[in-house]
Amino acid sequence: MHRWTDLAEVPDGFGPSVVTIGNFDGVHRGHVGVLTRMVADARAAGAQAVAVTFSPHPQQVHRPDEAPPLLTGDTDRLELLAETGLDAVLMLEYTLDFARQTPEQFVERYLVRALGARTVVVGRDVRFGWGNEGDLSTMVALGERHGFTVEVIEDVAPEDGAGDGAGEESEQRRLEEPLRRRWSSTWVRELLEAGDVRQAARVLGRPHRIRGVVVHGDARGRELGFPTANLSPEATGMVPADGVYAGWLRRATLPAGAPDKVLPAAVSIGTNPTFEGLARRVEAYVLDRTDLDLYGEEVVLELVERLRPTLRFDGIEELVAHMHEDVARVREVLAGVADED
Repeated sequence: MHRWTDLAEVPDGFGPSVVTIGNFDGVHRGHVGVLTRMVADARAAGAQAVAVTFSPHPQQVHRPDEAPPLLTGDTDRLELLAETGLDAVLMLEYTLDFARQTPEQFVERYLVRALGARTVVVGRDVRFGWGNEGDLSTMVALGERHGFTVEVIEDVAPEDGAGDGAGEESEQRRLEEPLRRRWSSTWVRELLEAGDVRQAARVLGRPHRIRGVVVHGDARGRELGFPTANLSPEATGMVPADGVYAGWLRRATLPAGAPDKVLPAAVSIGTNPTFEGLARRVEAYVLDRTDLDLYGEEVVLELVERLRPTLRFDGIEELVAHMHEDVARVREVLAGVADED
């Protein structure tokens, strides 16, 4: 997949193309459903399938104090978009100057001249151009003027029971109401705020990710026999509710299939209240491994299930006893995931 961040990188004469526009935060199952259908349509028409997206998220520019946390950083967003079969992604830097374009300037400059759009795929509530003055009727009119058709996609919602892999009546009842919702990034954020990473994975179509560089912590975990990889504060991917999670640590710099590429991990999120901690941290203990030196490495944590909330313990012995219990529970959870696969 071609990955462009500037119009100068798009080859002259590129196209014809089928283009869609969006933020695609999380690249959840709704996004994937739309994009895979778009790719199939583009293939049938002999066209290129292209997504136009933005970085940073427009809300971070216009309303930074109100912008929601992003589910994915740019690296993961591009990787996940590539998995849908797209031929190219044009990730544009979103600034106030960029936002000042009129709807026609944006369409003519990026969709028509640069990408050779023959079809533009949008949602019914599409807004674009300065002050969001462009809407669906604007896009249709511009398509008539510049020679492309507009395809409207409706909100994508799960089919009855979709995403429910539990197979138990009680679990089905628990999921029945939320599964009537449309797939959305907002839904995923709500689930992560509640620590429900298992249900978030059903909406995303995969475990939720946090990506960051491993930095030095206070070495307390190593002293207790559970050395942890601490992620830098600049890590990307929304951090869910405090607690202990079962998950996987993926070493981003190692090639696929390499030894120690994917490792089982107990992930702790919180402030370490037993030690009067104040800073919120994300740290992972790789099960049964005290020999790893991950400092400076980029890793990806994939969260499978929340085991418990963060607790304050009365002393070291009680803490260590619970850590052993957590590790045993992580083994059970990840073994169950392996059995499902």
